[in-house]
Amino acid sequence: MGHHRSPARLPDPAIGLFLLKRCAIFVATLAIASLVVFAVLDLLPGNAAEVMLGESATPEAVQALAGQLGLDRPAAERYARWAAGLLTLDLGRSIAYDTPIAGLIAERLAVTVPLALLAMALTTVIALAAGVYAAARHDRPGDLAVMAASQLGLAVPSFWFGILLVLLFAVKLGWFPAGGFPGWTEDEGGGLWDGLQALVLPALALAAVQAAILARFTRSAVLDVLREDFVRTARAKGLSPRGVLWRHVLRNALVPIVTVMGLQFANLVTGTIVIENVFSLPGLGRLVFQAISNRDLPLVQAIVMLLAAAVIVINFVVDLLYAAIDPRLKGQGA
Repeated sequence: MGHHRSPARLPDPAIGLFLLKRCAIFVATLAIASLVVFAVLDLLPGNAAEVMLGESATPEAVQALAGQLGLDRPAAERYARWAAGLLTLDLGRSIAYDTPIAGLIAERLAVTVPLALLAMALTTVIALAAGVYAAARHDRPGDLAVMAASQLGLAVPSFWFGILLVLLFAVKLGWFPAGGFPGWTEDEGGGLWDGLQALVLPALALAAVQAAILARFTRSAVLDVLREDFVRTARAKGLSPRGVLWRHVLRNALVPIVTVMGLQFANLVTGTIVIENVFSLPGLGRLVFQAISNRDLPLVQAIVMLLAAAVIVINFVVDLLYAAIDPRLKGQGA
């Protein structure tokens, strides 16, 4: 119809080679990340068992914990055992909580993952609407207002914005709880609606900065597509400006936008660490702070590796999704 650019797809062998290269890079990156996490937290100067127990611990207690953690074994053997545990989800036991680390993390992910997903949904809706609106009113008051608001969003730290949200919507208006999490079921004292209400304000605090970034990027991408010849052709055929903008322009602009959205989701996952502490949410972010305070190095090690793996996996998915949207990238050896 002349309104959509359709780059030719590569033959199946080229697609297979592209996927093989991406998978190899993905596995290598995970391996390097695991080495770095292990080296930073396990090969630090000093006795890790003594660090966990404190200076007042007796030599016998330190020796017993060192034996429990396998610190008396060579570093290569300890890494191999730890990496094998990662692959089988056997992450050992938490020193402070005296419970399997895998179960402890899974319990906290029930808060962190919905929080990150809700924040990403808010980011997407706000940013796409604001970015397209600004591009459609380029250099007019609406465009300037969106750019000013996005600049403000970039300047305000998420934790400070979260405090402002609490003061307005929780303390003054009483629309949402100020903090805490009631649980997802009635047995826990909450429910689905109560749980969602508890996540709205922290999700907004997380989404503010990311929505500002994505709105500016969306505006730029849409403006670039608006200058293409097929847009003028669509308008000449009598299509409404709204139809051209949302059906044709945004569709082509989504190629770079989707990539940025994927990278932002990785930022939101790691950004929950601070926000969960601001809102007293029992998620992964709060757990890692408690683990650091309790000197629970095995738990800290597992959480840091999980966050690193989450970022790597999200970037891997983004690479595949970007290639699916725009197959020309594979032909360029991306």
